Amino acid sequence: MKNNRLIIFIICFCFFANFKLQAQDLLKKLDAELSDEKIEEIATFKTTRLGLGHSIETRKKGALQISLYNRYWDIPDFKGQRFLADVVSTRYGLEYSITDDFTFGAGYTNYDKISDGYLKYKLLKQQQNSKTGFISLTLLQTISHKKITSPTIYQPTTSDGYAFVSQLLIARKINQNLSLQVSPTFLHSQSNRFLNESKNQFAIAFGGRHKINEHTAVVSEYFYVANPLKSIETYNAFMIGINWEVSDLMLQFHLTNARNFAEDTFITRTTNNFNFKDGNLHFGFNATFILHTRKNKL
Repeated sequence: MKNNRLIIFIICFCFFANFKLQAQDLLKKLDAELSDEKIEEIATFKTTRLGLGHSIETRKKGALQISLYNRYWDIPDFKGQRFLADVVSTRYGLEYSITDDFTFGAGYTNYDKISDGYLKYKLLKQQQNSKTGFISLTLLQTISHKKITSPTIYQPTTSDGYAFVSQLLIARKINQNLSLQVSPTFLHSQSNRFLNESKNQFAIAFGGRHKINEHTAVVSEYFYVANPLKSIETYNAFMIGINWEVSDLMLQFHLTNARNFAEDTFITRTTNNFNFKDGNLHFGFNATFILHTRKNKL
């Protein structure tokens, strides 16, 4: 009887030992397969713009983005009476995603009569726990045109020419709360307003987002121009603000020294420094709504 019990014990021990080894081998195989699977980092930023400039983000295929960007500021020693602000500039914009990675958009600003359009393509996506997918890269190409209305009857309308901006948006999601972006920028202007100036300018933008909670984040941007205009005094554009996400609606509140919305204007032609002196500090309010025109497959 004792020998039978010993034999049964040895058989059971060998069975469970073999089962454990097979289970460990299976787990190793699963780990190896999962480690090779690429997992894309999502929501580096929650919107396609940090505040002033573009972020690396593009919308899902078929998404239509409707945006309303506003800028408010006061005129020093203004004698009139206006509610809240002396000047209000508004940009009306539409953006549509042809694919998950390719987007085009257009807009119009009523204050400075600038029409703009752009193409945006996400070239590389950051991968989780990967050395090859360390960052995300997005290419941006914009075009803008400014129309100037003259008060004389002999020359009712003149053109300020076209301007083109090329940007490489480079970003990394450091952790669940912090994301950073840097954007080398090349600008070409056909404007006739600055005859003795170079038509080409170079700039670099720095931006970031830090989440406060699930729906709110602090954002900031700074644009450094390597060869600024010499015929007029300009300053580097700066912005700090808060983004508040409410379902498919994104609300952005920020303070900035930039008045314009088109990249070539606010990057190279910001004529106010960032301070609390009269006319220098502007309040910005952006509202962006996403309309899903197709159902995404699960």
